[in-house]
Amino acid sequence: MPVAELCREHGMSTASFYKWRAKYGGMDASLISQMKAMEDENRRLKRMYADLSMQTDLLNEALGKK
Repeated sequence: MPVAELCREHGMSTASFYKWRAKYGGMDASLISQMKAMEDENRRLKRMYADLSMQTDLLNEALGKK
């Protein structure tokens, strides 16, 4: 069954399919779950960094530093 037909049957674009295949094509389930866990951790760390940066800026502003 051609990719275009499968995508149409499942309501997705062929571009989405090929993008997904390029990203996850050679991975097994354990690698995919490990990658998702790392993405979650990365998101959490970025949020933590943003919060700390904002606190630092507020403290510097309160102390009159620029």
